[in-house]
Amino acid sequence: MNALKLWAAQGLTLLDNLGSWVGLLGLRLILGWEYFESGLAKYQGENWFAHISKAFFFPFNLLPVEWSWQMATWFELVGAIALVVGLGTRFFGVSLMVLTLVAIASVHWPMAWDTLGELLQGYALTDRGYGNYKLPLIFLVMFLPLVLSGPGKLSLDAWIRRRWLNGPVSRH
Repeated sequence: MNALKLWAAQGLTLLDNLGSWVGLLGLRLILGWEYFESGLAKYQGENWFAHISKAFFFPFNLLPVEWSWQMATWFELVGAIALVVGLGTRFFGVSLMVLTLVAIASVHWPMAWDTLGELLQGYALTDRGYGNYKLPLIFLVMFLPLVLSGPGKLSLDAWIRRRWLNGPVSRH
């Protein structure tokens, strides 16, 4: 029985060590891909923020629509690249979370709902009259480990911290 415990402990330690190097990389890669695609679509497309700007909440409703468009576009493009390489991960994670909250409120949230059941129908990928906030909500939850734990050891943030700050790197 002790050999089984030792084997299990060694296996879990191996997974812990591997996870600290690549565990959060998957989140960074998929979020980076999704936000880069969104930013690229904005960069190559027409500004449609004027149609939804009334749904922007404070302080974003105070900005000119063109500024909002440019900020969203460039935070998605630069933030996505930063996530992929793990540079400024917490900053860009929080920034893209805020951008996603604005997107949920202005685009993905149902225009009207009377019951919790109607609101929950908006937890969908396609909008059938009740919104479609499922995917951006999933993205928000995916950002939490990156913001709270950092990008993992396989990142520029961790390399900078090890190289110049000589501080401990989080296990994740």
